[in-house]
Amino acid sequence: MARILLEDLGRRVQQKRGKLGIRAAAQQIGISHATLSRIERGHLPDLENYRKICIWLGEDPEASAVQTMTTDSAPIAEVHFRKRPTVTPVTAEALAQMILAAQDYLLNRQGGF
Repeated sequence: MARILLEDLGRRVQQKRGKLGIRAAAQQIGISHATLSRIERGHLPDLENYRKICIWLGEDPEASAVQTMTTDSAPIAEVHFRKRPTVTPVTAEALAQMILAAQDYLLNRQGGF
């Protein structure tokens, strides 16, 4: 299976959708047309919608390692919260800093990951 880069997800969906309407494609996938539209414009889906999209694209979501493009080969952490405010901005920032600090620790310890 090919790896699905998050940066390519919207393009891959658009390619498969072709002339199929966005509402019809969203119904096939099992997500809302608004969510599909956002993904095609480059927004990141949540994990459940990512899984549904991978299946629709014919990819195994478990085997498809999601990575973001980097200039080096080191993996990077990204912090993404849903648009719906489930945590306060202060909490989101604290969680983001904790995730990035853990990544920095893992990358800088002897032997990396």
